Amino acid sequence: MADLKLKVYSQDGKEVSTVSVSKDVFGVEPHKQAMFDAVMTYQANSRQATAKTKKRFEVSGGGKKPWRQKGTGRARAGSTRSPIWVGGGTVFGPTGIQNFKIKQNKKEHKLALKSAYSQLAKDGLVILDSLTVSGKTKDMVALLKVFNLEKTKTLVISSDPLVLQACSNIANVGFRVEGNVSVYDLLNFKKVIVLKDTVKKIEEELK
Repeated sequence: MADLKLKVYSQDGKEVSTVSVSKDVFGVEPHKQAMFDAVMTYQANSRQATAKTKKRFEVSGGGKKPWRQKGTGRARAGSTRSPIWVGGGTVFGPTGIQNFKIKQNKKEHKLALKSAYSQLAKDGLVILDSLTVSGKTKDMVALLKVFNLEKTKTLVISSDPLVLQACSNIANVGFRVEGNVSVYDLLNFKKVIVLKDTVKKIEEELK
């Protein structure tokens, strides 16, 4: 399959070159089910599962029998901590150790990543030849302004700690280290800023 040509820009917004990428990675027909499964897996595995309710034996009090067994005309009751009483224990509530983790096989996950990158390759990727910032927020704000992304939900993929520092105070900008980008991240942002060298690494990993 022939390669796909993507535009490469300088930090000041000028088109400086193109990069050839494989259509097997950046030009596949997006597989919606694979992407859906990848997002579901990501969200399920991100759950902390810390919800916890007290069972009958964990609720304090209730040691004394509320009234005698017979002769009152009321139903028998042995404890005020019974699940049928207000303030009693909870039946079948979350235990705090529930496991929501699910898996997606590697082949389908790779297809989901290819599908997400292929969607972005149409008009969502901003590929830079280089990115130099001092770590100040104003540097990243200036870059976003160059590409008219001030109000656009944008993901920056980089391994430079100064880029992370520059992104951290901007509400609509996310940051991910290269090699640790999920399908959820790619679908959650409208634009992705990435370096030319990183694009080639992504291509090699997903081929």
